[in-house]
Amino acid sequence: MQVTVTFKHMNSTEALRSYAAEKSERFAKYLVEPVEVHWFLSVEKIRHIAEATIAAKDVSIKACEVAEDMYSAIDMALEKLEKQVRKHKEKIKNHKLGDTEAAMYPPADVYKGEPQLPRIIETENMFVKPMSVEEATLQLGVSKGNFLVFTDSATGRINVLYRRGDGNFGLIEARVK
Repeated sequence: MQVTVTFKHMNSTEALRSYAAEKSERFAKYLVEPVEVHWFLSVEKIRHIAEATIAAKDVSIKACEVAEDMYSAIDMALEKLEKQVRKHKEKIKNHKLGDTEAAMYPPADVYKGEPQLPRIIETENMFVKPMSVEEATLQLGVSKGNFLVFTDSATGRINVLYRRGDGNFGLIEARVK
């Protein structure tokens, strides 16, 4: 398990780093290797913010908590993460893909020429964080994801930054008519 801790607007302390890493080890028993846990710890005035992302085989889980001290924020984020990880583990354990898929979606020949509409296979919740386009570019550059949803701090609009096939980034700016 690989755990990274990033600090923003606060001093990097080994105590906080080791606390987050030690507490993150509990997820190893639920997830299939390789497991990466990234903690993003920041302070805004008196708000201590702990954001965590777990990336493992076939799953990405995120949690964010705010508290009056950083240890409490980390503990609350860990509770959220553990709840999501357990739910994912139970879903995998109880899920029999062949039987469920066959019962829910009959074979294509049953439709007799009717075109099949695409279906939503996976839903992912994302935290839309306010940041500039430059910050989003840096964030996406260091992540393994193909896109990043964020709120542009200058305009207040939701944007999507995505990785293009040529190695550059593309930006989608949402506008309301």
